[in-house]
Amino acid sequence: MSRPLVCSFLLGIMLTLLMAPVVAQEPDRSPAVATLDAPTLLLESTADHRKFEQLSGPFESGPDVTRACLECHTEAALQVHRSIHWTWEYDQPETGQKLGKRFALNNLCLGIAGSEERCSSCHTGYDFDGPDFDFTAEEKVDCLVCHDTTGTYVKFPTGGGHPPAEDTVFRGTLFKAPDLAEVAQNVGKTSRETCGSCHFEGGGGDAVKHGDLDSTLLSPAHSVDVHMSPDGLDFSCSTCHEFSGHIQEGSRYHVTAKAEGGISVPGRESERPSCESCHGSEPHDTRIHDKLNQHVERIACQTCHVPELARGGMPTKTFWDWSTAGERDEDGRPVVRKDEEGNVVYDGMKGDFRWDEDYPPIYRWFDGNMRYTLLGDRIDPSQPVEVNFPEGGPDDPRARIWPFKVMEGRQPYDTQFETLLLAHLFGRDENAFWRGYDWDKAIISGMAEARRAGQTDATFSGSFDFVDTRMYWPVNHMVAPKEQALSCESCHSTDGRLADLPGPYIPGRDRHPWIEPIGWAAVTLTLLGVLGHGGVRYWLYRRRYH
Repeated sequence: MSRPLVCSFLLGIMLTLLMAPVVAQEPDRSPAVATLDAPTLLLESTADHRKFEQLSGPFESGPDVTRACLECHTEAALQVHRSIHWTWEYDQPETGQKLGKRFALNNLCLGIAGSEERCSSCHTGYDFDGPDFDFTAEEKVDCLVCHDTTGTYVKFPTGGGHPPAEDTVFRGTLFKAPDLAEVAQNVGKTSRETCGSCHFEGGGGDAVKHGDLDSTLLSPAHSVDVHMSPDGLDFSCSTCHEFSGHIQEGSRYHVTAKAEGGISVPGRESERPSCESCHGSEPHDTRIHDKLNQHVERIACQTCHVPELARGGMPTKTFWDWSTAGERDEDGRPVVRKDEEGNVVYDGMKGDFRWDEDYPPIYRWFDGNMRYTLLGDRIDPSQPVEVNFPEGGPDDPRARIWPFKVMEGRQPYDTQFETLLLAHLFGRDENAFWRGYDWDKAIISGMAEARRAGQTDATFSGSFDFVDTRMYWPVNHMVAPKEQALSCESCHSTDGRLADLPGPYIPGRDRHPWIEPIGWAAVTLTLLGVLGHGGVRYWLYRRRYH
């Protein structure tokens, strides 16, 4: 082999060795790898529902879609049947009360008996229009309302749980009929949009009920909610409210007020959703804020870290007076009046409202149990009736100081039996208040429906009036950044957040004839001791060297 040829051969080997790492770093563009990558980029699920023939449609109704879903998800409907989302029934283990939306009263829409067809716009089922509803029917479970990813699936307000079959206007709002096949082929995980379609709209509209849950949480600013903000942790609802077999963690009827299990560990019983399940029982820096960690023993995290309600830019309803409902115009349609900000302050169907925004919650001791005033329970109409109230007190080691939205209202009660009453609001008969605007007929019908549904044995005397009521809603969402948490002075002052809270001595808020004199005496004696000690040292110094 000639010398030039040998040199060329060696140079070629060197270049090959030098290029080898570069070639190895180039992505593999083979067809096989591209095929593997494509589904990962498009779907988080292991199944592409667009490929299922069963979901190709067309579908005549929601139950038709559910039947197709159940061909593969054979246990899904049976799991949903065990959930409070389906039963609207909850046996509170500590108070012994039967609660859930079918049994508990409220001072928003009062209760559902006789009005199920309207209320079921948030039920996870189809055709729930009365106590005869078949709770064992698997095809009546609405899969799409929780698993829609298109944003086009919506239940019609008066449709008994069904979406509109055709584009329909309801009280000025257009409800478009969804393409059921398109929705079915694009199902996915639950989202803020699907959960919020009911939980943001509770009480009859966006931001009405809770004060810490409204549509601003679809994409909140970091200052509104550090957990759900895209600029923060970007949580979905199910990040904390975990689901297992279609059963979710967390219930406002039985709150985990004081979690003691610490940080959640796989394989160990979880107390989620609770702040401690992620942050532990000593969330603050012990070198600087150990005093704050001591507060965790009796103060809920939300108390300091949710400084105000309705902070996202939408006001929440704080007062609802049913006694003024019934005003209609010359055409017989209910009168609607709005304030300067566009909030409805009077609706002939519902009465007078008040709204508030960016306002502090009310604080009460809370052990996690909400006690309800149910149909048939005796009330004292001479003072505001508490439709529900948090149990627990300063002497209860399980109780913590907790923030609440307080909803005030006026609603019907039996003046002879002194019990709260339930009215039949929605229906296609003249007994429904929103059709005949006759309170006597609506209450007689509502109480009869409540008895037929097994909600109560109470009867209506025939005499009614309206009574002031109050209802407590636990606050858990809209957690602000730590820089916006309450300061020490917010509570440790005479007119602070805890001014009316019963309980132990709170420095700065309370005065005691002995504690302060003893404290100031200790300060004075300490000062005298320091001065005396320094004086003696100085005298000895002067005596030694002079």
